[in-house]
Amino acid sequence: MPTTETPQSPKPELDLKAANNLANLPLSCIQHEYPNKLGQSLASKDDLGEPSKLHPAFYGCFDWHSAVHGHWSLVALLKDFPALDRAEEARKMLSQNLSTANIAAEVAYFKRSTEKSYERTYGWAWLLKLDEELISWDDPLAQKLHTNLQPLTDLIAQRYLDFLPKLNYAIRTGEHPNTAFGLAFAYDYALAADKPVLLNEIDKTAHRFYLNDADCPISWEPGGYDFLSPCLEEIDIMRRVLNETEFHPWLQRFLPALTKPGYDLAVGEVSDRTDGKLVHLDGLNFSRAWVLYGLANQYPDQYGHLENLANAHANYSLPKLVGDSYEGGHWLGSFAIYAMR
Repeated sequence: MPTTETPQSPKPELDLKAANNLANLPLSCIQHEYPNKLGQSLASKDDLGEPSKLHPAFYGCFDWHSAVHGHWSLVALLKDFPALDRAEEARKMLSQNLSTANIAAEVAYFKRSTEKSYERTYGWAWLLKLDEELISWDDPLAQKLHTNLQPLTDLIAQRYLDFLPKLNYAIRTGEHPNTAFGLAFAYDYALAADKPVLLNEIDKTAHRFYLNDADCPISWEPGGYDFLSPCLEEIDIMRRVLNETEFHPWLQRFLPALTKPGYDLAVGEVSDRTDGKLVHLDGLNFSRAWVLYGLANQYPDQYGHLENLANAHANYSLPKLVGDSYEGGHWLGSFAIYAMR
């Protein structure tokens, strides 16, 4: 009886041409103030203000967290491709937005009595990812911006330390509050920045929430608005905190189908890219891809077959990014860059 082979999907390449195209997305939004979704809690009418006054560093790209990962995108692309066509423009924007005064204003906003949970933990995670990228970029601009960012980075790291012990149950949604996503990005930062206390707290939290999980119902995914996979994000943090001897049996219990060479997972299909919620599924394809790539790269002998599945997810959504509506263009480029690096 003939066997059906899994169609092979080419790996998308982040070359200079692609980098130039993707750089246009954050360059078009990090200083683009409106439309804007503030997500603000008001103690009084005095708390109202223009986005660029409330958040002089991260006022663009529709919302605070998208502005943060828009800045991360430019740092990542400049680091990998110093010959970007618009490199000088990008460096200028980064210098303008991430000034000492602007970061001080961001810190002041986070210290408002009404904003203790502001951007928890999605925006927190991307802020730490931005600083991680600056730490690893050997460039005088990166050193300056890293120094400027420190008061906010330190505040966010402390917010993690304050919040995680209080969180009794993991948040397993496919959107912003997903705990596993927030832990994975914070873990990478804690390693890069040599923050052992934060690293230990993340490790304890991941073990507490996920070590005994089994049979994740990935057939229930995706939800209609998901841009993260609850099952795969959990794998992403556990491959970091468990050693090889621990991880393989854990994954065999957690999602045994994933370990089989013929495993397939349908891409998330987007019906309307002008709808800010429905376009989340393009983000899901990229976030699934980066989890699958991470697993295949760390353990190629056991999970190398997942690279083709990651390629298929990235290739579905990648052609739709450039020239897309602002609903997707203000944030999806960051997901594509992170998946392809």
